[in-house]
Amino acid sequence: MDHSKLYVLSDSVGETAELLAKAALSQFSHTDMKIQRIPYVDDEATMVDAFQLAKENNGLIAFTLVKPNFRKKMLELSQQYNVTAIDVLGPLLNELEGHLHEEPRLEPGLVHKLDEDYYKRVEAIEFAVKYDDGRDAKGILKADLVLIGVSRTSKTPLSQFLAHKRLKVANVPIVPEVEPPEELFQVPAEKCIGLSISPEKLNHIRTERLKALGLDGSANYAKAERIKQEIDYFNKVIEKIGCDLIDVSNKAVEETANVILRKLKK
Repeated sequence: MDHSKLYVLSDSVGETAELLAKAALSQFSHTDMKIQRIPYVDDEATMVDAFQLAKENNGLIAFTLVKPNFRKKMLELSQQYNVTAIDVLGPLLNELEGHLHEEPRLEPGLVHKLDEDYYKRVEAIEFAVKYDDGRDAKGILKADLVLIGVSRTSKTPLSQFLAHKRLKVANVPIVPEVEPPEELFQVPAEKCIGLSISPEKLNHIRTERLKALGLDGSANYAKAERIKQEIDYFNKVIEKIGCDLIDVSNKAVEETANVILRKLKK
């Protein structure tokens, strides 16, 4: 039985160091060594306190500090207090620096920031799927951005593309026979973008879409009269909302997305 402690020091939250410590301790059957995390180490006084604790409690220290002067100080204190201190991150950083011929950024907490960015992106993608094509009007009020357009104006691929930029996007199809959801008129106009398209381009897209599905390209969905009716109704809705319009007739999804992102930055 071992009642000593393993003190884990980090200049960020300390999750990485604690996980490594747990992984190492799991290889030993006959120890009840406890791990105590000491996060956000950014001064010498905190390091000294940790060594005093380790000395009093027959402990060890493991640390993941990115700044070289902090790592050097930890090794000096290790000798001063006669307490073992393991530099978990330093040797790997040094080897990578030599192998990659690049100096490390030496910024604490980058792993945590990357994880946070990843989860925000996943959340935005799930949001875009859930509130795609007007599936649930409640999403309109929760969205960072609402895309509005008739069928085949790239609403869904645009929503997904922008979701990868961590934007929560809902999109709403405009059909003359269906009243737009009330929520569409409750959000600020600057959060909405109308996707306009020329009748000729829409006719071509819809005709090709019908053919790809093995259907008659002359169906009402692709007829010029029907398309004009839809676009006229769409324009009335957009005028009522008072939001910006982007013509997607000759734009790739990436181009339209970049126009939207520039608008949002302004």
